[in-house]
Amino acid sequence: HFDYRLALMALDAKVHKLRLNPGNIHNKDGVREVVKRAKEQKTPIRIGVNHGSIGDRQPGDIRDEAQRMVDLALSEIRILEDLDFDDIVVSVKAFEVPVMIAAYRRLAKAVPYPLHLGVTEAGTALAGSIRSAAGMSVLLYEGIGDTIRVSLSEDPVVEVKAGFDLLKSLGLRDQGLTLVACPSCGRADIDLIPLAKVAEERLRALPVPMKVAVMGCEVNGPGEAKDADVGIAGGVGKGAIFRKGKIVGTFPEDKLMDGLLAEIDKILIENGKEPYSQKAPKLSHEGQLTPGRSVPAGQRS
Repeated sequence: HFDYRLALMALDAKVHKLRLNPGNIHNKDGVREVVKRAKEQKTPIRIGVNHGSIGDRQPGDIRDEAQRMVDLALSEIRILEDLDFDDIVVSVKAFEVPVMIAAYRRLAKAVPYPLHLGVTEAGTALAGSIRSAAGMSVLLYEGIGDTIRVSLSEDPVVEVKAGFDLLKSLGLRDQGLTLVACPSCGRADIDLIPLAKVAEERLRALPVPMKVAVMGCEVNGPGEAKDADVGIAGGVGKGAIFRKGKIVGTFPEDKLMDGLLAEIDKILIENGKEPYSQKAPKLSHEGQLTPGRSVPAGQRS
């Protein structure tokens, strides 16, 4: 950002990839110097346009915001191409989802380079994940985009998890836990919300792709989640463990999580994998990760 000399310093430090923002690095000779150095070192460059840094609209400019972003990216691309540099990734991020979608659609038609998708300054965990999904899922479903970032005011680990969850929702990645959980309703015979949260935390480190269901009642649970590899269906003071819609055991409510972990271990062993239950993260009574303690499944708060 702002000073091309910082990019040169980053190259001196042997970064794996460099990002240039054409909205705030205006010294074109400096940009050319950076590109020449990157070419020598075989370092890829991402041309990263952000809507917030493209500058004020000039009098007489009738282009919409998406086109202004695309044109700025294309102008920077030409500088790199003139220097015979083509190890390029491009992004045109905006906070406003319709602007971001329009910009990426146009850019995808204009350049052959990989596109890095993102909604910039998306926000905190919940709102930011929703905004990011609203923008990126449209493009990914259309086959646009090669890499993504879910930008959140959060720990980067949360960003990565949100990104994988987005890709899993679109069928583009199959990794670790996919949790299926019904909304709470009058038919639920167990304290569903805490149980679903406990299951998500205890199973978050699953080493293989697995769809796990947490359903509130035995009447609809196994049927509605019959495509899940394994799951819980609640009952009055007890619950059932099922695999692919077939009930394989029943447990008291406070042993349901143990029963689920045991069934997951069976699945893993049947497929030549190591059991998971002893490695699973444990929870304190406050729902926080802590060594050596666990919350009984379905414990009411």
